[in-house]
Amino acid sequence: MDYYEILGVSKNATDEEIKAAYRRQALKWHPDRNKSPEATEKFKQINQAFEVLSDPQKRQIYDQYGESAFRGGAGSASGGGQYYQQGPFRVYTNFSGDFSDFDFEGFSDPFEIFEQFFGFSNPFSRSRRAKRRDVYEITLTFEEAVNGTQKDIIVKGEKKTIKIPAGVDEGMRMRFSDFDLNIHVKPHPYFKRQGQDIYFEKEISYPMAVLGGTVEVPTINGMVKLKVRPGTQSGTTVRLRGQGVPHPQSYHKGDQYVVFKITVPSRVSGKAKKLLEELKKEIE
Repeated sequence: MDYYEILGVSKNATDEEIKAAYRRQALKWHPDRNKSPEATEKFKQINQAFEVLSDPQKRQIYDQYGESAFRGGAGSASGGGQYYQQGPFRVYTNFSGDFSDFDFEGFSDPFEIFEQFFGFSNPFSRSRRAKRRDVYEITLTFEEAVNGTQKDIIVKGEKKTIKIPAGVDEGMRMRFSDFDLNIHVKPHPYFKRQGQDIYFEKEISYPMAVLGGTVEVPTINGMVKLKVRPGTQSGTTVRLRGQGVPHPQSYHKGDQYVVFKITVPSRVSGKAKKLLEELKKEIE
């Protein structure tokens, strides 16, 4: 197998020529785009050729020793890995994961090479089993999820300190180098969260709803004073811009919404009753 021939370039091709050739060939032979029977094998060969020729050290070894320097067959090892000869070196590799379509033979996953090169996720609809990764669970307080935190966890018997960014939410999954982390968040006693927005119900008295006034309301950033307009109805919502949860890995924040709820006393004094009756006559 001639890697230069597979990509359609000469042995003196520059890095830019190799990249341009890979772009053309990979798009042409991607199995989800090309339905010919040989597309899968051809796509694997193109990615193997690019993985070698795009790396100056690997390319030098290939030019000196040929394709055999990057092929398995020099013996297997326990645990699913294998030894292969790379020039004068005998290298052990163990690729984790179960892929139904490819035997990588010491090479990287061709779809990962494709995605890294083009700088985005697989643009085609191919469904394939991803590499198996260890998944761990972590439960945060509401404040830890909103503000971010550091946590010590045990991964494969080893203690690791991880950083949780501000703004994570229930059900999110964070990907680290060798494991995934599912996020769970404890509910808050009075804040309700929807995405990056916070909702808070504030009870106000009937007189304040009628006459207006000023109240203090909590936010995740501290207490703020808020005006209540005369004639406020129950359910009236006020938006506090930028007082919500920060977006992970971003300076943007959501908003807080204060929902006014008018409290009606179950019992009133005789004096209060008379005043309410007078008010009723006034507004009817």
